Order: sequence, then structure tokens, then C-alpha cells
Amino acid sequence: MNGPLKRAINVPSFQERYEAMRREILEHPSVQEFLAQHADELNYDNIERNLPKLHEFISQSTECCGCDNTEHCTNYLKGFLPTLRVVRNSIEMDYVRCEQKIREEERRDVANMIASMHMPKDVLQATIQDLSIDDESRVTIAQKAAQFVKMTKETGQLPSKGFYLYGKFGVGKSFVLGALANELASTKIRSVVVFVPEFLREMKNAIGDNTLNEKIDYIKKAPVLMLDDLGAETMTAWTRDEILGTIFHYRMAEQLPTFITSNFNYDELEHHLAQSQKGDIEVVKAGRIMERIKALTEPIEMRGNNRRM
Repeated sequence: MNGPLKRAINVPSFQERYEAMRREILEHPSVQEFLAQHADELNYDNIERNLPKLHEFISQSTECCGCDNTEHCTNYLKGFLPTLRVVRNSIEMDYVRCEQKIREEERRDVANMIASMHMPKDVLQATIQDLSIDDESRVTIAQKAAQFVKMTKETGQLPSKGFYLYGKFGVGKSFVLGALANELASTKIRSVVVFVPEFLREMKNAIGDNTLNEKIDYIKKAPVLMLDDLGAETMTAWTRDEILGTIFHYRMAEQLPTFITSNFNYDELEHHLAQSQKGDIEVVKAGRIMERIKALTEPIEMRGNNRRM
């Protein structure tokens, strides 16, 4: 084998191709810069032995191409850039995340910090900067939301009180919850965002599959809880006392921040909570729930144009 192999290697066309590739590698600006930086660590033999690694290095992009998705990356490892280093007089190649890969992972980390139950995707992608400022109340809400996040960052602790956002249908109350959840997620704080009417329907079904207590615990113990559209549900004594009452009591006792949106102000919500499907008016029990809601939230009216029209 040695004879034929040597003859094949000595064929002029092979030698020419090898020398051409060698020149391409060693004359590449990035390789020359690297070799100059490590001239005292690498000799001729070191470099010759590591030509395949250097060829792999120059065959790829060493800067992020700025594509909109790392799936479109043309490097061997999608979303990673090759880098060179010297270890014990030998050239080693590592791969590091490109800027797009970092952005995608950060977005994924943020998304993982927000648990959603029955909330639309556009709400969960909102940011405070996207909040339409067409009314003074929106300015106030944006400022308070930013202050909540700022206090959390500065103190390392979540403020114990959230907001009770109330206003007409379509003014963007749910949007504010999503924006705030995203801001908190960027600081690695987890939120659970819940559309109340669907959640309460799910709780009724949970009785049958024995997951009721597990689901209530998940909601009531969330680091930050956001309840969207409270008051839009058909209220029963059971959902009011056993579900909402349990959640609010726990969060009030543990001083866990809770954010609520509703079409009702405090008084209107109390009236709604006092009603039951049986037609009974239970003022005392509704008042007890409202005491907990008031202890957990600061009421803010949200005005502005209907964003859904």
C-alpha cells in the first residue's frame, strides 16, 4: 500500500492542490493575525499538523451574519462561530454562540419565565414600550409598571402590592399584563398569567380528574400572579369562595404581588361577587373577597381608545 499511496501523493496535481489549499489557509487574514499573536507558542510543525483545523476555521463565518433565524445559519454548527486558541503548543478550535443565537436563547428564556393559561399570544408578546399613550391614564400605568420593575431590580425583592386595572372593554388592560410579565421575565422573575373565565371553567373540570388542589396551588403560589378579566365569569358561590377566596387569602398572607384586570371598578366587582347562580345576594362573602383584593392591589382606571375596533 505504501508504494501506490506515495505515488498518488506525489502526483503533481495532488501536490498542487495541497499547496494551493495550504497557501489559502496561511494567507487568510484571520489566520495570519492568530499566528502572529501566538508566534512564540507555535512552530512550523505545530502549524502543519493543525492545517485541517485552520481550514475548518476559515471555511466558516467568524462573525454573525445577522440572519433572522439561526436555522438559516450556514456554519457547521448553526448559531455558533468558530474561534481559535493555543493549548500546550497545539491549535484548538472552539465554537461560541453568535449574537442571533444569544438573542434567540434570551427570548426563549423570557418565554419560559411566563406561564400562561388561556391567554392570546399577542398579549404575551407585549412590551411596555409598545403601550399606546393616547390618554393620561396610560402614561400613569406605564410609569407605575416601570417603577414596579425598577424597584424589583434595585431591591432584589418584589413589591407586595400589584395593580387593579379597570376600564372599558378593549382599552388594552390585558396588553399591560403581558408587557409587565415580559419586563419581569427579563429580570428572571416568573409570572403566571391567567384568563379568569376559562380558568374557573377548568377548575370545575379539575374536580373530575382529581387535579383541583394541584392547579389551585400552582396559581396561588406563583411569584407574580396576573388575573385577566375578573368579573367576566359567571359567578358561583363555589368559584368565589373555594377558588378565588383561597387564592387571594394565600397571596395576601404571603404578600405575593397580584395584578388584576376587570371591566368593573371595586364597587361594581363587589356587587358582581355578591350575586350567585341561585339568585342569592351574599354581601358579606363578597365583602370578604374584596377586602383581600384591596389588600393586594392598587386601583387604577385605564382609559383610552378601544384597540379592538
